[in-house]
Amino acid sequence: MLCEIQQFSLFSGVELPVVLEIFGEYFLQYCLRHGYDKMLKTLGRNFKSFIQNLDSLHALLALTYKNIVAPSFRCETNEDDSLSLHYYTIRPGLYPIVLGLVKAVARDLYNQEAEISVVEKSQEIIAGGKTQEHVHFRVVLTRSDDTKSLVEFRPAFLTDFKISAEQFCNAFPYHIIFDSNLKIKQSGMMIQRLLRIPLIDRHMCDIFELIHPQMQMVVINLRMFINAVFMLKVILPTKNQITHQTTERNGDMPSLILKGQMMWLDDIQHMIFISSPRLSSLTELMEMNVYLADIPLYDVTRELVLLNQQRIAEIDIAKRLDETTMELRKTSKALEEEKKKTESLLYQMLPERVAVELKNGRPVPAACPAIDIVNMLNDLYNRFDACTTVHGVYKVETIGDAYMIVSGVPVKTTAHAQLVANFALDMVAEASNVNSPATGKPLQIRVGIHSGPVVAGVVGNKMPRYCLFGDTVNTASRMESHGSAGRIHCSPNSHSHLIQTKDYEFRCRGEVDVKGKGRMMTFFLLGTKDKRLTEPLDEHLDLPIEGANETDAVKVTNHRTSSDVSGSLGKGVSSTCNII
Repeated sequence: MLCEIQQFSLFSGVELPVVLEIFGEYFLQYCLRHGYDKMLKTLGRNFKSFIQNLDSLHALLALTYKNIVAPSFRCETNEDDSLSLHYYTIRPGLYPIVLGLVKAVARDLYNQEAEISVVEKSQEIIAGGKTQEHVHFRVVLTRSDDTKSLVEFRPAFLTDFKISAEQFCNAFPYHIIFDSNLKIKQSGMMIQRLLRIPLIDRHMCDIFELIHPQMQMVVINLRMFINAVFMLKVILPTKNQITHQTTERNGDMPSLILKGQMMWLDDIQHMIFISSPRLSSLTELMEMNVYLADIPLYDVTRELVLLNQQRIAEIDIAKRLDETTMELRKTSKALEEEKKKTESLLYQMLPERVAVELKNGRPVPAACPAIDIVNMLNDLYNRFDACTTVHGVYKVETIGDAYMIVSGVPVKTTAHAQLVANFALDMVAEASNVNSPATGKPLQIRVGIHSGPVVAGVVGNKMPRYCLFGDTVNTASRMESHGSAGRIHCSPNSHSHLIQTKDYEFRCRGEVDVKGKGRMMTFFLLGTKDKRLTEPLDEHLDLPIEGANETDAVKVTNHRTSSDVSGSLGKGVSSTCNII
């Protein structure tokens, strides 16, 4: 923050002390707007008591903001009714902020005008070897309406009222009275019970360590910071700690810290320290082996411990809830990723629109009437059947949208590969003349061709069928399923037969992983020298073109069909065609 203020000073050309003073006034407004208004307005009855209690406010804030380095303030009334404000800090050069803060506090909280000036600045070395800056201000307060301040309240006391030391020690179980030489003269009942050692005339520094404010523990310093919150740490092990260490062998027991207020007893020239154990949770209570019963009923430490314990429990629940929420978010993110993978796989199996309808539990509307599909297949198969007569191939079967033909059986021929290839070329051409009833676009079929031996014969008596068996039929089916729409996919056997005729052209597809066959060198049949297919615009247009090839088995399909071609008798060689 200071670096930003310095940069602003350099950029604007305004001197740094002036910027710091303006920042001091703004800082009070910032605190009032962000939830500290009630705390600040109830801190003191008047300006002096407000300043006197700033240290206690800083001590409270230190419980929340662990790294806070708060300054210290002390206020005295001068003979001319002005105030002497003493400002102590280990961060030198920030005193102009106090100028702005004092003016803003007097104006906004107490309806007064404050005239403040620097009387003296000095530096001193404090405990820990740190340099502390001490700035002495003179503050003159006047009411904005120029009227005199009200007469201060003066309480009444009984002059002959007395209380025994025993009753006083029981009423204030955590008090210590010591003289100007820091010799202990009296201590509360609970301090004696916890320490279990004689304390009368013992030196304070032998028993306690002053941890706040950080300074040497002498009476003159204590009186100088009389308005501060004091914290004394017991440096001797208490009786409870000794017992606890003996039973549980725990050498890292936290020391008892007393937090309270110093008051100078002017009549007897002694200092009294009225305190209570500095505890914030039941865990600390158990670690120090102190009980709630050891804290007086009037001491708010009881309520603070219980409220803080409840707050810790709520924070723990909130933390676990946050951790659970984070885990749920991670799980939800992982689930979303898995859902995307599942949907991607589903969309590969089904059209996206169909898959969405099925996921939502709605029936999938037909793209077109079923009779239109039947009519389309009838038109397509009639065209194919006509081609079988032209090319002299045998139609083996039609299953669904699959169409299978063979050449070389039942009548042997040496030109089986050419007949099947020519039939396949006409099949692709005829299919392009048939439009899909769903899209209105011409059909594109996949054709697979393979040449090889088959076993053929009539199977059955009731509905006898002429069937083909053998690996040639399977390979032709694989050529179709691994082919591409609008193309004729040839196996190396068919390619070998056709290329010998020097009448056919191919694109060399290269090696392809064929299911159940491994890697195979395959080809796309383009046509003959006199008749060539119109190639689809796909990724295979850049493949190299070869001369004529020979095919033996053909398989034709549209986007959602497959076909097999194979044929032979005994050890003969034939070609078959299957369209799906």
